[in-house]
Amino acid sequence: MSSKVRREEDITTAEAKEILLKLSEKYEFDQFQRRVLDYAVKFSKLPREKARELVDKLVDEFEVDRKEAIQIVNCMPESIEELRTFFAGGRRRIVPTELLENILRVLDEYRE
Repeated sequence: MSSKVRREEDITTAEAKEILLKLSEKYEFDQFQRRVLDYAVKFSKLPREKARELVDKLVDEFEVDRKEAIQIVNCMPESIEELRTFFAGGRRRIVPTELLENILRVLDEYRE
């Protein structure tokens, strides 16, 4: 498999899983690639479409940084305390509890 980088983009674990599954049908993976695929299968919390939609919603409706939104979707925190850790040290030091509650409500809508 070619290791040439065609483009770089931040993606969710769910999106990585879909890409890796498609590639694994075409190519024989080495040990590292198999481990990455195994991780993506085990830890992706949502289907690819829902994960992408949720990232976009967090970015558009709550003005969450895209990288933060991806990490939130990858982990799907279940409490305000867990969610608050994604904003620690970022450009927003103090995030209003009301905003975090609203984000949690949206995450709950997407949980499986």
